[in-house]
Amino acid sequence: MQPPVFSECQHPLVQSLFQRSDRELLTLFQRHPDEGKYFTAIFGRYSSIVYTLIQHQAKSPVQGDYLFAMTWRHIYHELRGLDLRFEEGASTPFTLQTWLINMTAWCIEHAELPPVESIHYSLQNSPPPLWCYVEQALDLLSPLLRITVLMARTFHWSETRISAYLQAEGETIAPGEVKALLEEGYQRLESALPTDIRTIYLDAFPPHSNSAPALQNAT
Repeated sequence: MQPPVFSECQHPLVQSLFQRSDRELLTLFQRHPDEGKYFTAIFGRYSSIVYTLIQHQAKSPVQGDYLFAMTWRHIYHELRGLDLRFEEGASTPFTLQTWLINMTAWCIEHAELPPVESIHYSLQNSPPPLWCYVEQALDLLSPLLRITVLMARTFHWSETRISAYLQAEGETIAPGEVKALLEEGYQRLESALPTDIRTIYLDAFPPHSNSAPALQNAT
């Protein structure tokens, strides 16, 4: 199966980093956690290798896409503390490519994937860099806004059902108030994304539009 083409890799912010070495991209990613273009550039450089390794092992394309996203989510968190010069057990400095291949192999071996019918992830609508930064932005929301957005976007609950759940948890919120909560949640979620991630992924959408893929599919 041919690896998908990720349009964000053609964005000028990402293309401007093509001449950077792997080590430079890693250093910039670690030094500037408020910017997403460095991780996106690493993803663009190595997404084909990771995708090919995973699809050769996956039982179905749907599980393969989901594992691909979960692998990049794991890579995103592990990169924060990676020091290629002192990778444990290496007699010579690891390259980033070697490390990524090893991380992919580890994720393939240890992944516990849900059945195909339980997976609602869309690689086209929520590419891994976007997913990682939306997840990071969700952590910055208040608990009430976060759970309301998740119930609406992840579980597709109606405003009435969300209201009933919140009331059962002690929140006196009528169904008519849920819409306002969701609008506030989407606005705060978008604002919490790194500026360059908004530029790369959301430029095609009106400001604070909850039709943006980040708000519809990455939560």
